[in-house]
Amino acid sequence: MQHSLKGLIWRRSATVLAATSAVVAGFLAAGTPAEARDYPYCLTSPGYGYPGDCSYASYNQCRAAASGRLADCNVNPRVSFREPRRRDYRTYGDRW
Repeated sequence: MQHSLKGLIWRRSATVLAATSAVVAGFLAAGTPAEARDYPYCLTSPGYGYPGDCSYASYNQCRAAASGRLADCNVNPRVSFREPRRRDYRTYGDRW
């Protein structure tokens, strides 16, 4: 009788583990993808390619990251030389 009880406990715990794993896998698979964004400042140094590490929203953030390293901060060329967005006047109705 005792051996069948141990077997039942092992089967039940294996079922709970499988269900928990399936739920966790579902949450991981349903995550939203990262949003691509061009930040205005790039950290440039010999270790980075062109234009560098462009993940800084302000010049001060970039300078803090460059502090103590052989690095400098420049304006992100993807942001500064981007074509301006054209306004679609059809969305404004009869006002124009």
